[in-house]
Amino acid sequence: MTRGTRTAMLTAAALLTMKGAAFALTGDGVDTGSTSWMLISTALVLLMVPGLAMFYGGLVRTKNVLSTMMHTFVALAVIGVLWVVCGYSLTFGSSILGGFWGWNPDFFLLSGIDSTITDGIPEYIIAMFQGKFAIITPALISGAIAERVWFRGYIAFIALWFLFVYAPLCHWIWAPDGWLFNHGAAGVIDLAGGLVIHVSAGVSALVAAIYLGPRKGFPKTAFHPNNLVMTMMGAGLLWVGWFGFNAGSTLGSGLDTARALAMTQISAASGALSWLAIEAWIYKKATALGFVSGILAGLVVITPAAGVVLPGGALILGALSSCLCYWVLTLKTKLGYDDSLDCFGIHGVGSGLGVLMLSFFIRDSWMADASAAAGKTWTAFDQLLVQLTGMGATIALAASVTLVLCVAIEKTIGFRIDEESEMIGLDQTLHGETGYGLTKAS
Repeated sequence: MTRGTRTAMLTAAALLTMKGAAFALTGDGVDTGSTSWMLISTALVLLMVPGLAMFYGGLVRTKNVLSTMMHTFVALAVIGVLWVVCGYSLTFGSSILGGFWGWNPDFFLLSGIDSTITDGIPEYIIAMFQGKFAIITPALISGAIAERVWFRGYIAFIALWFLFVYAPLCHWIWAPDGWLFNHGAAGVIDLAGGLVIHVSAGVSALVAAIYLGPRKGFPKTAFHPNNLVMTMMGAGLLWVGWFGFNAGSTLGSGLDTARALAMTQISAASGALSWLAIEAWIYKKATALGFVSGILAGLVVITPAAGVVLPGGALILGALSSCLCYWVLTLKTKLGYDDSLDCFGIHGVGSGLGVLMLSFFIRDSWMADASAAAGKTWTAFDQLLVQLTGMGATIALAASVTLVLCVAIEKTIGFRIDEESEMIGLDQTLHGETGYGLTKAS
């Protein structure tokens, strides 16, 4: 399969095609419009990493703010290196080992793409764009195990998790010969990573949180955020970055790019407003933490669906996500698991809802194309079965591998930090620093 064919199919994997667009081409065949947008999108997704660090960092106690932010930032280095060495090949290369991973020698160390232009876009840009997805995904998991893990154990975990969960799952769903890519009339719908990113991270976060156990004092002790202002700024950066996350996944610049961007905005706004309404009804107050939680609920639910739903569907999905995520968060204390910063409760649950419910809000033109491909009338329930298959495969892979990794790391280099270090705070014990020089860690 040629690189041009592969990239075209990757565009189809995002369930979008560019129609009737006029582009300016340079002498070497570069489409300046699409290339410019993909450069911007790559930067926007990278912006989400410091956004996530700020979001998480503001939610923990003062004594753990730096360690929590380091969990997000270090993924830039760890996964950034792994992606260049073998990650791009494992995810988007031709299937090997029964289709579990991919592999393409040209992608090893990105050695074979130096002059490659695919569909008018330099392949370096495609590789870097996809690499930012790989970076932020394991960083999401850190929110569930914040304030209680060794830094060395965390680094080992995200490296192995990337190789044995993210890489195969990405290959299954987004590579042209992935089995979930080809399942059903048009494959599993997952525009920008509802399954690949948020459900996988959410499920793994829940497994890791349960295995490692709660923080000392949970749930009797209240763990107050150290800086909600920083958390709100982080949420704002995530909202902005998400436009590159979803609209950039069209791998082009045209009508479908505009659709994905618009649905992202609509769902985020709907989610935020719905969470405020829930709090107003129950508590007669509107909290900053609730507002940013609603933003995230709206963003994660539309991530798999932005390429196929209409504005009305985006509004409904955003509202439903906030309602379901809010309810799940109320169960955390009752069930006794300490998902510190609600990675499972928002990312896993909200995006999982979007993966399934998008089946009932797909635009008619997409359903017509699916029917033609299937040779029969393709219904919402037909697509729901395809989505359920993807969901089941994602949960099974993420849960099983995460448990094995947690046990292996704990038994070798250590994962759960000792009680004394946890009580002092990870900033001091692991990094020898404090987040706020004029305040005492607490």
